[in-house]
Amino acid sequence: MRIFLSDLDNTLIYSYKHNIGKDVVLVETKEGKELSFMTSKAHKLLEKIKDEMEFIPLTTRSLEQYRRIFFSDKWKVDFALVANGGILLNNNKIDENWYNESLGLIENAKQQLELGMEILKNDRNVFFEVRMVDGLFIFTKSNDVTSTRDNLERQLDLSVVSVFNNGNKVYIFPEKLNKGTAVERIRKLKNPEIIFAAGDSDFDIPMLKKADIPIFPRELGQFLNNHKNVLMVESDNIFSDVIVDYVFKN
Repeated sequence: MRIFLSDLDNTLIYSYKHNIGKDVVLVETKEGKELSFMTSKAHKLLEKIKDEMEFIPLTTRSLEQYRRIFFSDKWKVDFALVANGGILLNNNKIDENWYNESLGLIENAKQQLELGMEILKNDRNVFFEVRMVDGLFIFTKSNDVTSTRDNLERQLDLSVVSVFNNGNKVYIFPEKLNKGTAVERIRKLKNPEIIFAAGDSDFDIPMLKKADIPIFPRELGQFLNNHKNVLMVESDNIFSDVIVDYVFKN
């Protein structure tokens, strides 16, 4: 068995704000609003890939956010890893054993997560609700992410939790809740021959490092320069199209 693990946003799917051309397939809506799309090329090839190997999304999206995505009425995703790998969905149902194991993994981070929430609630730059996402990590938004992130990193135990930002979004993750841990766990569960993994951001680096064949944009290359089998994608290409084309041919 071969597995194709992939991040979603800006890797396989793109916001309506992102220009990926006119030949697209709608894959996400919310209250009637069209939110995210795939290129038709990537969508068609992903369907073919699903016939050859196990396709498993691995996303930082919450459970609610992931369930807004609908890839196709012709095929379905059997397994998905959401909440940075803390939740495994099997036919869209939560695998309770996996989730309980995730809660056990982050037990030592609870105090730091609670402290992080208090810091953020008192941060004048934060303009969004401070959320505990699916009981696993913290999310909010800041008008000054550099200041907010510096403040968190100064007060939190960074051996227990990690602080990330993506644009104005701010996250606090338990150190053990990362996509690399999810790769290790899915490898143990399914015992695949090869794991392909694709991702575009800092969140994806642990996943890419643990995969047999990582696929990533060139700007992440410095973090994976010791990996033997890699595909670095140039920024002038649509990332999703290069990913699925490569996986399909290999």
